[in-house]
Amino acid sequence: MFLEDKSFLLKSNNVNFTNEHGVLLSGKIDLPELSEAHNFVLFAHCFTCGKNLHALQNISKALTKEGFGVLRFDFTGLGRSEGEFSDSNFNQNISDLVFASKYLKGHYKAPTVLLGHSLGGSAALASASKIASLKAVVTIAAPFNPKHLLNSISIKEDNPSKQHIKANIGGRDFSINTVFIEALESSNPQKSIQGLNKALLVLHSPQDGIVEIENAKRIFENARHPKSFISLDGADHLLSNREDAKYAGIVVANWAKRYVVLPEHDKITLNGTATAVNYPDSIETNVVVGKHQLLFDEPEALGGMDFGPSPHEMLSASLAACTAMTLHLYAKRKNWDYRDIRVNVTHKQEKDGSDVSDIFERELIINAALDDQSKERMLQIANKCPVHKTLQRIAEIPTKLTEKE
Repeated sequence: MFLEDKSFLLKSNNVNFTNEHGVLLSGKIDLPELSEAHNFVLFAHCFTCGKNLHALQNISKALTKEGFGVLRFDFTGLGRSEGEFSDSNFNQNISDLVFASKYLKGHYKAPTVLLGHSLGGSAALASASKIASLKAVVTIAAPFNPKHLLNSISIKEDNPSKQHIKANIGGRDFSINTVFIEALESSNPQKSIQGLNKALLVLHSPQDGIVEIENAKRIFENARHPKSFISLDGADHLLSNREDAKYAGIVVANWAKRYVVLPEHDKITLNGTATAVNYPDSIETNVVVGKHQLLFDEPEALGGMDFGPSPHEMLSASLAACTAMTLHLYAKRKNWDYRDIRVNVTHKQEKDGSDVSDIFERELIINAALDDQSKERMLQIANKCPVHKTLQRIAEIPTKLTEKE
């Protein structure tokens, strides 16, 4: 199952569940590679956005890399969810989140983290007390008061006798229910935030031109401890820059780990086996070695997105690391005084007709005062590193030593 944004591939399952009115809601469950999710995050999207907004995908990608499962879904009347958007309102969003949490509890694990973007953040704050399993709540670019949204709504046709009115929101025309506006105006954000009783993380950009950062200040000041604030400096409201969204996801994952139950490390088998997983729509490949996760990719010129080193680059890195470790152990055993050891390795291929030779050019940069005999010995020791011995049977490894003054 693959997402529309091919730049960030997720292990994802389509799911459906009903809300309190029996309306079918469409969602996606994003899962970690090669392991069971230790906790689940329930993700509420921004107003009129939807579960497939690129920022949500990129944040979810970062969360799954840290072992979290994520449920993101379309609110009533949006995306692939059934129902009429014109009949939905802020209170309906809160209810949808509660029913989404019930779905997670019944089919996967009850959510321990509730994450909301923009008005989804306001809905997260308002619904948190209704989801007993939650340990932490996160808002991204959220308004302090949901009725802040009314500043972004341009009424095109306002007839008090009608239940629905025509409005323009973010450059798009919508029909909204008068109950929608009433729900925003009657919300009590201060009560919801002060009664949260869960860990809170507030993320906001000082440059947000849609929901000013003053909103983050008011959320933070009204919340009880434990609470944290992270500035998304330079980001726009929708976190349209992939790196901004990725950063937000990494921050959320590492912050949330302080408040959720994580599996014991001794349950992880460290047997040295490397397992790689790849899906058809991208060359990007995830590799797990023991408890460590690595990402491999190729440059864009070779059909990849350059999100990680190529296999040959990782092979070069293995040789560089092994050489540096071997030289370190030898220098310590000899009680040599040195400030640092650096190893540069560059891979290239040379063709001679149909024959191809792999060459790993290696440079040793040793920040120490060594005589000529010691330098020669270090060159010999470099050749004794285990990875060198493995590669030497199939590749050339010319090595030079460079002094660092």
